[in-house]
Amino acid sequence: MRHISRICGIMMLMAVFNTSMAQIIDTFVMPALKFDPKGELIITASPTSSNTDFNYLIGKWVMKNKHLNARLVNCKEYTEFESTVENHAGLQGMGDFDVVLRKRPDGTVYEGRTIRTFDPETKLWRLYWIDSNGGAIDPPVVGSFNGNIGLFFGKDFQVGRPVIVVFKWDKTDPEHPKWSQAFSDDNGKTWEWNYTNTSYRTN
Repeated sequence: MRHISRICGIMMLMAVFNTSMAQIIDTFVMPALKFDPKGELIITASPTSSNTDFNYLIGKWVMKNKHLNARLVNCKEYTEFESTVENHAGLQGMGDFDVVLRKRPDGTVYEGRTIRTFDPETKLWRLYWIDSNGGAIDPPVVGSFNGNIGLFFGKDFQVGRPVIVVFKWDKTDPEHPKWSQAFSDDNGKTWEWNYTNTSYRTN
């Protein structure tokens, strides 16, 4: 869900959502990143990585979202809103898909889709995001779960410069899983957590 790449459209809706002073979205301490000689990320799956790691998401959910109103500018305000999610397994156990829906004030519906694929050779997951705002599918974030925490990294270009993106899934409470997103513009030395949501099962 690379929601930030679509953030300009969402910002237009701020007047109808709850906007507040920012709190720390996530206090998770990030591991040091590794790069090859060409500057590409080196990502290795955890020993326990499995094609069933996202099975906890199968079903229907209400998602409570919170995101900063601007990225990498020391923003102190955030916006909150709700969306609905329906998640399915697929690809004979090697994939997972979800559909995110949010009704806009003008009556139109914003739709986003996550595509998650598992590589049985590397044991790495690749997570892709695309939405109804159009444009190309976002570059994937790649990684795995280690216990209840999944970290997925990728390179992107945001707020006018290259960044490292991380998605963090926390399934410690599988009935209320939490997703968070952070950007780093200094190759992982520092991170800004800019988006988070918690899901609540409805079926």
